[in-house]
Amino acid sequence: MFKRRTLVAFAATALLAAAPAFAQYAQRTIKFTNGVAEDHPVSAGVKKMQEVLDAKTGGKIKIAAFWSGSAGGDLQATQALRAGTQEMVCTSSSPLVGIIKELGVFDLPFLFANEKEADAVLDGPAGQYFNKKLEEVGLVNLAYWENGFRNLTNSKRPIAKVEDFDGVKLRVMQNNIFLDTFKTLGTNAVPMAFPEVFTALETKTIDGQENPFVTIETSKFNEVQKYLSVTRHAYTPFLVLYSKKLWDQLNPQEQAVLREAAVAGRDAERVANRQLNEKSLQSLKAKGMVVNDVTPAEQARMFAKVQPVYAKNVPTIGTEAVNVVLDALKKARGK
Repeated sequence: MFKRRTLVAFAATALLAAAPAFAQYAQRTIKFTNGVAEDHPVSAGVKKMQEVLDAKTGGKIKIAAFWSGSAGGDLQATQALRAGTQEMVCTSSSPLVGIIKELGVFDLPFLFANEKEADAVLDGPAGQYFNKKLEEVGLVNLAYWENGFRNLTNSKRPIAKVEDFDGVKLRVMQNNIFLDTFKTLGTNAVPMAFPEVFTALETKTIDGQENPFVTIETSKFNEVQKYLSVTRHAYTPFLVLYSKKLWDQLNPQEQAVLREAAVAGRDAERVANRQLNEKSLQSLKAKGMVVNDVTPAEQARMFAKVQPVYAKNVPTIGTEAVNVVLDALKKARGK
């Protein structure tokens, strides 16, 4: 009996000791929107964020996640953050180019060779450079998560070298840099809304398209495409943004714990995204797609071929922003 009373007293003392530690955090539920489905790796990031917040705030700070654009599109949500009417959104960099032109650097082709390079640039001073730009327009970036590398499929031939692009009729996003890139590489680039792509591939209206492995598998493009070439021609980050108006209303401890949670979420999301992409790649091979890797030497040739795309678009993006990323890349590569 005495032992039980001692344990109860100990538990009560522990709770009382913990209470002051959590007193610095207000009870709040944060609206977190994004355009992906709940089974996307972003979900692993959100789950990890919540685990950290539960541990650090005693469960006082909760994240209410809205999936598949159920609470509006990424751009709409981003504008709500700027107005101070919503807390958080996870969005890729591409929809934000109209707000911060410098983010167009991440649409440039063959910028990163692999995930290690992307991580080094985004998590270092270059990432901080873009964070400052974001704060100037009312957005606080807590961490760079991952959308990932895009790769090319088609029904004509493997794309192993620059010359293989010639004459391939390729669907691209309705994005000027992507259009310029694939025209420069020699394809017949066709801008097309995503929902139209499968039917266009099936009817041979177009020969190919480009997307991450997971999207290629979930869209069943393997049913209408024979060749998958690991071109890694573009890498897109996700940004976990917080409204600066609402951020400034948080105390320093709340700000610190949200940053810590977002970074832990970043690490979990990247691992989940890379594992899922590898799983999708193996699945696509098993389903009969002919997969080829592009060698570093050929990727370098492709990069050289698209230099006119850089020359044309860098003035619009901003020379400073592009140089910040290229300088960070040199350091990452040990040059």
